[in-house]
Amino acid sequence: MMKSRKRVIATLLATSLATVIIAGCDDDDDDDDKSEVKCGSECNPIHSYTFKKVFEVEGRQGVATDGDFYYVSNSKALYKYDKNGTLLLKNEEPFARFDKPANHLGDIDVYNGEIFAGGETFVDGRGIDIQIAIYDAETLAYKRSMDWNPDSGQVEVSGLAVDRDRKTVWMTDWVNGSYIYQYDLESGNYIGKLHLQPVPQYQQGIFYWEGYLYITADDGDAEVDEHDHMYRVKVDPKATAAQVALEKTFTEVQRTGEIEGLAVDPKTGEFLVHFNRGKRVVLGMPQGFYPGYDKEIHEIYVYEMSKN
Repeated sequence: MMKSRKRVIATLLATSLATVIIAGCDDDDDDDDKSEVKCGSECNPIHSYTFKKVFEVEGRQGVATDGDFYYVSNSKALYKYDKNGTLLLKNEEPFARFDKPANHLGDIDVYNGEIFAGGETFVDGRGIDIQIAIYDAETLAYKRSMDWNPDSGQVEVSGLAVDRDRKTVWMTDWVNGSYIYQYDLESGNYIGKLHLQPVPQYQQGIFYWEGYLYITADDGDAEVDEHDHMYRVKVDPKATAAQVALEKTFTEVQRTGEIEGLAVDPKTGEFLVHFNRGKRVVLGMPQGFYPGYDKEIHEIYVYEMSKN
């Protein structure tokens, strides 16, 4: 998601609420606040990540894989690549058959032969007509949508993930990331929301893997070469709140920029993360390009992922 008007609105929101939204873990033993969630040893990363390769793609939003192909989203397009990074297919009219209008796709996931994407019309600092849009993974053709529940409090969708174990869909909110939102995969019914403690800033992508949700956050300032991060949340069906732990700082990128979606290859176990670089953004507004760039570059970084 581009750091444009959305970042301005999110910054104003954070300021007005006087909320500090820097993610981490609290090891304080003070038990006065019974609602506070503590993670203890869960604060530590549970995987190690060894950089393997990077390849350029066309889309700037998200990435998914079923182990046979890579799928990439742009704000208004979907792309399908082989495992060598060769473009095979694209859908540049992903909203054409929507019943409700949309102008933005975020991070995506692929499950059981279908691509799941968060669609919305983003206007005046928030998303309207948010929906879980579902596409055929073979053809990239649109199939159907599931509507979001406006009463949930969610005001934007930056990404979504399919929870393979519980058969649900989780959605992130870039504007106000205090909660992530869960829907039933079959019926589309809203299940509830999970309170993140503390809140990762500017959430971009989400992925479910082996009992945890992994969330990428565009929380590094590219103006001063700060790196973006990935956070981890344990999924507990009975919980209303969850402790957020720092899983990885992305120091391997060629130039700090904007992190986006993420995925794990179910066949190789490789970790994938989407990055954009080259475009300069100041106070939330595009301001040309950094020295040495005349366009924005979109890339997928591939890592070997091993348990600690």
